[in-house]
Formats: sequence, C-alpha cells, structure tokens
Amino acid sequence: TVARAVNPAAEAALGKPIVVLNKSGGAGAISTAFVNAAPADGYTFLYGAENPQLHGVMGVSDIDYGDMYPINILGRGVAVIAVPAASKYKTLSDLLKDIADNPGSVKMGSTGPGGLPSTIGALISNAADFKVTAIPFGGEGPGLTAMLGGEVDFMPAGISAAAEQIKAGKMRALAVVNPTPVDTLPDVPAIIDTIPEMGRFLPWGPFYGVFVRKDVPDDVKATLTKAFATAATDKTFLELMANRGNVVMNMSGQEAVDFLAKWQQVTVWALQDTGAAKVSPEKLGIARP
Repeated sequence: TVARAVNPAAEAALGKPIVVLNKSGGAGAISTAFVNAAPADGYTFLYGAENPQLHGVMGVSDIDYGDMYPINILGRGVAVIAVPAASKYKTLSDLLKDIADNPGSVKMGSTGPGGLPSTIGALISNAADFKVTAIPFGGEGPGLTAMLGGEVDFMPAGISAAAEQIKAGKMRALAVVNPTPVDTLPDVPAIIDTIPEMGRFLPWGPFYGVFVRKDVPDDVKATLTKAFATAATDKTFLELMANRGNVVMNMSGQEAVDFLAKWQQVTVWALQDTGAAKVSPEKLGIARP
C-alpha cells in the first residue's frame, strides 16, 4: 500500500520508528475517528485515502478532512474506462454513442454508491448523456473479472486494478480520467479529448495522504510536514507509485487544503445530482463548485 511504501522513508526522515496500526472498517470512518480521539500531540496520525471526504453525504460519519490538518497529500490515483479486448467499443465515442442511442441498456460495472466507478459515472453524467445500468460488485477486481466474463459492458476502474490486464491484451482502455495521458498507459487518450466538459472536474481520482488533528501544535505539524515532504521523494516510494499508475503530489499547507475542498465539492455534488447522496451537500454547508 501507499502507507507502507512511504513509511520507511518517513521513519528515516523523523529518526524514529512509526508503528502502523490497521483500523479497518466504515470506509475509513473508524481510523479517522481513532486519530481524532487520540491526544493532539502529533504522535498519532492518519494514513488516509479519499473516503472520509464522502462520509457526510453518505451518512457514514460527521468527521471529514475539513476537521483535520493535511500533513501531506502524497499522491492520487488515475482511473480508466475499461472494456474487454473483444468489445465492440473501440473508442470512448463508440461507447457514448451506444449509451445515448440506447438509454439504460448498457451495463456498467460498479462497486456501489460512493465507490470509484459510480462516482466517475456521476461525473460523466454531469458532462454528457450517460444513462447506464450500474451493476455492483464487491470491489474493482471482481467487477473487472465479471466484465471479462460478459456480465457488464464496461467499467471505470483505477489503473492499478486494470493496467496488468490492459497490458496483457485482455482489456482495452478507452480513456484515462485525467486532463492528459499518463506515463503508465501513454497511448490511451485523456477523457477530455472526447468529453471536454469533464475538464472542470479534473484532476480527480482516489488520493492518499497523511493527516493529524487540527489542534496539534504548529511546531509538531511543521516537523511532520518536513519529514513527509522528504519521504515523498524517496526512490522506492516513487517507483511504487509509478508502478501502480499513481501521480505523486507531495502537497502540503494551503495547497493541500484547497485540493481537499475542491475534490470534496466536485465529488459530493456529482453524487447529489445523480441521486447517490443520502444527505444533501447544501445541508452540510458544502458549496456547489
């Protein structure tokens, strides 16, 4: 994982061991609550992904990253729109035309409301004619396997989940959900080439970061920020991120705060507009982007 990849470099930068505790459950709600309940001394911090930014609108938790301080946004994932290699869809335009001509008949692999595939579907729905039938599976891996078995026609998925089978010729990527092509799949076009309106939502993707309680002392925040800024340049960490198709961000301070706010605005309102949100972003004070 991203956390275990950066951890040795962070230990070296801090000059102290870091014990990683797995607090799984609630799509990050349990680990986020654990860190927020710990003393505000900086000795307990969170390796977290994007999920808490959706907890409010999904009715999972009242805590999101607006309640915490971002030490470092280490990087983000990039998604692709994948189809089986034998699919009749050779381009994203082919897929979109079939969806427009046959509303609701094209099946999209999903991982349920709030997951990466459904969120990307929601974003596209705000930029193009995109009435599909979402079929949920227990993760991107099972969904992609089901797609290869013909159960669904296409699936948005992280490059880290799909790249191996794309490179093996079992799947084809119609587009990367990014403003530009990416090094991992350099020949795959950016989604904005076909749907320019998607540009207002990008860059978008799952992200990975380090967070502490807001009331941790400023000098402690500064020490952690410096250590993780150094750790995020570690060769082993950079290689892992590249191999997984992730984009290294190494972002902190106000830039990180602004990134988190925009990501949340874009995502929760896309979920709201497609009926996936359980609580209105407006009720939570999240402005429409």
